[in-house]
Amino acid sequence: MEELLDLALDQPDEARRRASTLLASDTDARTLAFAAQSLGIVLRDEGRSDEALAVLRDALRWARSDGDPDRVRDVRATLGVALAWAGQSRAALRELRTAREGATGVLAAKITMREAGVLALRGGEADAVPLLRSALASLQQSGDDPWEARTRIWLGYVLMQLGRVDEAETEFAAAARILEKKGAWVDRLANYINLAEVALRRGDHALALRRFAETEEAYRAAGWPVRVEFVIEYAVSYRAAGLARDAVAMFHTFEGEIAPLEAEFFATLAGALLDADQPAEAAEAAQRAAELFRRQDRPWFHLRARLTWVLARAEQGDRRGLAAAARSVAAELHHQSAHEAPLALTVAGRLSRGETRATCWEQAASYRSHPNALVRAAAWHARALAREKSGDRGGVLRAARAGLDALDEHRRLLGSTELRARASTHGHDLALVALRHAATDPRDLLRWSERTRATTLAQPPATSDAATIPTTLAALRDNGRRLIEARQEGEATEALEQERLRLERAVRAESHTLSASAAADQRPIAVEGIVTAVGDGCLVELVDVDGVLHVLVIHRGRVRRRIAGPTADVAALLAPAAMLLRRAARGRAADLSGLGLRLQEAILGDAVRLIPDGPVVLAPTARLHGLPWALLPTLADRPFSIVPSAGQWLRATAAVRPRPGDRRTVLVCGPGLASGGAEVPLLAKRHPEASLLTGADARLEAVLDALDGADLVHLAAHGHFRADSPLFSSLDLADGPLTVHDLERVRRAPYRVVLSACESGVLAPVGAEELLGLASSLFALGTAGLVSSVAEVNDAATAALMVELHNALAAGETPASALHRVRASTAGDAVAAGTAAAFVALGS
Repeated sequence: MEELLDLALDQPDEARRRASTLLASDTDARTLAFAAQSLGIVLRDEGRSDEALAVLRDALRWARSDGDPDRVRDVRATLGVALAWAGQSRAALRELRTAREGATGVLAAKITMREAGVLALRGGEADAVPLLRSALASLQQSGDDPWEARTRIWLGYVLMQLGRVDEAETEFAAAARILEKKGAWVDRLANYINLAEVALRRGDHALALRRFAETEEAYRAAGWPVRVEFVIEYAVSYRAAGLARDAVAMFHTFEGEIAPLEAEFFATLAGALLDADQPAEAAEAAQRAAELFRRQDRPWFHLRARLTWVLARAEQGDRRGLAAAARSVAAELHHQSAHEAPLALTVAGRLSRGETRATCWEQAASYRSHPNALVRAAAWHARALAREKSGDRGGVLRAARAGLDALDEHRRLLGSTELRARASTHGHDLALVALRHAATDPRDLLRWSERTRATTLAQPPATSDAATIPTTLAALRDNGRRLIEARQEGEATEALEQERLRLERAVRAESHTLSASAAADQRPIAVEGIVTAVGDGCLVELVDVDGVLHVLVIHRGRVRRRIAGPTADVAALLAPAAMLLRRAARGRAADLSGLGLRLQEAILGDAVRLIPDGPVVLAPTARLHGLPWALLPTLADRPFSIVPSAGQWLRATAAVRPRPGDRRTVLVCGPGLASGGAEVPLLAKRHPEASLLTGADARLEAVLDALDGADLVHLAAHGHFRADSPLFSSLDLADGPLTVHDLERVRRAPYRVVLSACESGVLAPVGAEELLGLASSLFALGTAGLVSSVAEVNDAATAALMVELHNALAAGETPASALHRVRASTAGDAVAAGTAAAFVALGS
């Protein structure tokens, strides 16, 4: 009958069927005890605690009737574990310790392992380690492989909670080797999750997400529904990777039973809600989790739920009586040397005063040599705050530099463009304190502005491989084609939209598992290098410091600073600007001059007087990148280009143009344009040697092949900007949308690109001063310059303007000067002028 107990862990449905049949039969007490014990295990693992406890108490009664003391001990141990899952950890330990009395050999080891597990659930990891090592030694001698693997899994879990990650991984790896040969599915799946968590503890989020994806596939292979413990750990990894909203969605869409881990469920949900800027909901979930942990007598977990509650209350601005609670939580976490301690101590310091504040921050700073890069960054942030309080400007900037270096180390492990951008959020507070202290010195402000913006674009995407097409990406493109056709025919699209969302989730999940393909040189650009490169030209960089817009003007070896005003004043003008351009694109009268002057005053202020005549390079903040800059009077009558950062401008300037004999021009016309892509045939006459892809030939693989290493690319296609998921921003081609995920597969960047579609140049601000979208993906690949639109444009007017633009490019002008000529040619034509104002030159 022993096999019935193993079946409960490996094939629970079959175990339930057999156990129920036996319990309904007229059989002996020993058989009934085994059957009830097996059914109790199944019910316990399903979260049906009350039913499990009732059945296991029946099993204990039958085992006593059978008269075998070892059977009584084993059933009592199973009852103890079920009590622990039901939140009755003290009663669980009483049962387990009673079961262990008189037990010998393998049975004693199995009971000891379960007792250690319950101790760990209560936060008694240090006490659990010697028990687990003792049990492991006995099980190794006995040759009981499945129970040896289970014991190693528990030992690894406990060691990981104690911060001994290397030792934990050794135990998990040993368990994996055993389970490959023999072991229940439930044990294998638990071990997959643990190996993913090891990667997460080390800060390797790409590897963690890849392991979780493999675990999800293993669930499918086993024919099991995804369990709550998997969802919890997977959500933790998404949250740590900066994907808090995805983590929240994972909880909200989970339809399984949460009862066995209800407290953990709400504790993890609370953390995700906090990161997703929903502090009120986070506080409520954290309070619920804390109460559940308190009832279960699990102080280790209760403490961390309280930390989330403190953070959520502080985020809400509700600080009544919060300082004492924050200090209490922080002190206990510091006593445990927990990786959450620097954050807890930093918040406690902010809520305190005087020496108490200084002590909290100095204690948080003591984690500066922690092996986890994100923990080190949090510690350096506390160090910066402590130096700020003591008036040590140099100490503040040194601490900020070290913290951002730690974050760079973390980001270099990530292959996903989205994850790298979102990871910058971890450095947001460090950047704020550094910019605040650098603001009074123009060169220092430039140095720190460059240190904290557009860092994602300095590293090429790990997906740069046009030779392979991910299955999910190909399916998404086909779905896009069918969606377009259904809309054109007036057919229902609900099912296709659902399919699109599912495929987008799959594509994103797959991209998140990528590790960085190469260690790109991400050293900050030296200020002197920027000043020298600008020379007699002019570069203007905008920096947001505590909600105030600072303007840096670099020209002829000097860096000068002016304060324009509150950033909020500019934000209030963005919507009216977009509305006026939309009116112009639709052929309605729109007076752009008045708004342009107001924008200039809010963005540049007195700094406009420092800008010399001639071309200008402008590096705005991420939130202002999509502004129609040609509306500003000082820019309207000169060539200008927009760049995410001065460092990106230098990289674009250094891009190598193909040799004259290797220069290829590519012209692409997508479907459904109101003008029919009227400029493309005219451009084809100017470039008779060009690769021409129109109609059915404008398919994604053909377009990607043509883009590879081209000198000049013109893409006339409908564009779709996705603020909700910028890497799915797309251009319509004959066989479906070309997304950013597709563009990242190009091996060699095209040198210059013209995107004539609506909103093709709009970039989404993500994380801290990072940008994602079609244009940014080309920058990351190494494209030198782009011309694209930041608003809706008129198709017919665009066609004529594009011909004029290419005439100027063919005459040897830069994209910025060519676009300047186009704007000058629209005088007297409101629609053409509005359309021209929507286009910007990006890059070199």
